[in-house]
Order: sequence, then structure tokens, then C-alpha cells
Amino acid sequence: MEVILLERIGKLGQMGDVVRVKDGYARNFLLPRGKALRATADNKSRFEGMKGELQAKSLEAKGVAGETAAKVDGKSYTVIRQASESGQLFGSVSPRDIAGLMKADGAEINRSHVTLNTPIKSIGQYKVPLALHPDVEVSITVIVARSQAEAERIARGENVTVRREDAEEEAAAALANAEAFFEPEAAKALQEGEEQADAGGEAVATTDADKPAKAAKKAKKKDEEA
Repeated sequence: MEVILLERIGKLGQMGDVVRVKDGYARNFLLPRGKALRATADNKSRFEGMKGELQAKSLEAKGVAGETAAKVDGKSYTVIRQASESGQLFGSVSPRDIAGLMKADGAEINRSHVTLNTPIKSIGQYKVPLALHPDVEVSITVIVARSQAEAERIARGENVTVRREDAEEEAAAALANAEAFFEPEAAKALQEGEEQADAGGEAVATTDADKPAKAAKKAKKKDEEA
């Protein structure tokens, strides 16, 4: 589809340029957001009539974007999320999340300004570009952590994640240590049990051996009484 750009857009072109784009991109982004018009004869005439107004609005928007850029450029924002020991988030951090965080801090930002190609899915420190205006681009730092204390460690450059392989090795080592500790204890308990059994057997054997002697003594006593 051919469209007339109503503002400068990245690598597409400048305001007033007629460019060919994919139909889906035009219908889902450029046209509904007022960034372009279909390149029909009527719209070309319409653009010439509104060109001056569009240029004035662009300059005004650029001024506002410049003020916002001065406030947020290079600033660091912290996002607290739950994550596994390896740092994998139970969810993700999206442009909407980042824009909401910045709005809460007083910045005039919406999610379309946050140029994040894919959502953030693990803890760490990220440089996130912001396209505040076609002529105004800055970047911020986003730290994703499980706690504020961990965010401070990440900011200092510390590694706070545990690789899956390392976790498995630590678990195996802990199991080996436990087995090494408990095996001697089990052997000792078994030996003590055997010794007690032997002692009990000797006691029983001694008692059984004494039975004939006791019986003879009892019979002798009866004879004397008679």
C-alpha cells in the first residue's frame, strides 16, 4: 500500500513523502495512529492543505519531547519481579510496564515511546531506547530484580544468578556430603546393634546352662528334707 507520511518515521521517510509499505503495517499502525494517509489523489491535495499545521504541531511536540528527554535520559528505573534462582522471570517486563513505571515517576511517556524489541524475561540490567519524537531519542537503564537489595547489587555489576548447571552441581555435592556423613553413622549403629544382640545371646546361653545345676540343687534339698 502507498501512503503519505504525516511525520518523519524512522527509515521510511520525511513528512510528505509517499512510500510503499506492507498493508498490515499501514492498517494496524500508520493509519490508525494518524501517522499517514492513503496515497490517493484526494489525500494528496488534503495533505498540502494541512502541511503547515502538521509542521507546527511537530515542532511543538519536539519541544515537549526535548523537555522529557532532559528529565529521563540516562536515568535508572527498578522493576521488582519474582524469578527463579537462575534469574528466569515468572512472567515478563513489557513496554507497558516500563512506561507505567516512568509515568508514576512523573514522566510524560506512553508505551509507544519504549522501543523494546522483545519483553524482558530475566533479571539483570538493560539499556532501553526511548523514541520520544522522530527527532528526539534517548535511553534509560532498567534494572529487573527480585528485591531492592538485589537491584543495588546488580547496579554494582555483581552476578546474582545461579546457572542451572551450577545449581545441579551444588545439589550433587551436598548429597554426596550427606551420604559421606550418614554412612559411618549407620555403620556404627549397625555394629552397636550386633554387639547388643551378641551380649543378649550370651546372657541367654548362660541362663540355659545354669538350669541343670539349679534343678540338681533343688532335688538334693528335697532329699534332705525327706
